[in-house]
Amino acid sequence: MPQEPTSPTPEPSGLFVAFEGGDGAGKSTQSRLLGAALEAIGREVVLTREPGGTELGAQIRQVLLHGDHVAPRAEALLFAADRAHHVATVVRPALERRAVVLTDRYMDSSIAYQGVARALSHDDVRDISRWAVEDLLPELTVLLDVTAAEGRARRGGVHDRLEREDDAFHEAVRQGYRQLAERDPARYLVLDAGRDPMDLHRAVCRALAGRSPDLRMLVPVSHQDVVR
Repeated sequence: MPQEPTSPTPEPSGLFVAFEGGDGAGKSTQSRLLGAALEAIGREVVLTREPGGTELGAQIRQVLLHGDHVAPRAEALLFAADRAHHVATVVRPALERRAVVLTDRYMDSSIAYQGVARALSHDDVRDISRWAVEDLLPELTVLLDVTAAEGRARRGGVHDRLEREDDAFHEAVRQGYRQLAERDPARYLVLDAGRDPMDLHRAVCRALAGRSPDLRMLVPVSHQDVVR
């Protein structure tokens, strides 16, 4: 009997995933775990971050996180400048060659930190950020929801300029993120950052495998598979 035709394996396409959340949420851990899982199925992965994902961005990061006081509007514009250069030189080129880009923070960080916690205006910071990146949004934004107190406990002893803000500031950041997720639920995967890291990793892998046919073979990795 003739064999049933099989569905061809989908041609991989570029994929953009952002990890968001307050300081101490575990974004970099989840980004590394997902990167290892994607590489295990043969995908090119670009692990990056904001601010600081480029040489220019590293200089901006130093000013933003380790410099003296920066006025709130200047702070927002510096983050936007870092993001514009990051997208133009790292993110878009990677997506064009069908890589998977995993970024530790993206434009929603600016909206939550500067737009909400700094009270500059959600809409103004959003518009500046979208202009800077020419409206490039992630296909998936993983929000690791962490309370201000838990984030502070996780961060340890050495804090940058934003981490040194008080709990009221960090709780405002958290609420800003939650509002963003409520407004755009199709783009967000909201997870309790207090869960076991491997449980979170499995949830992220399930979400991605369900969204993209060419990632249906994605399976979680173990901590031992990830170089610390």
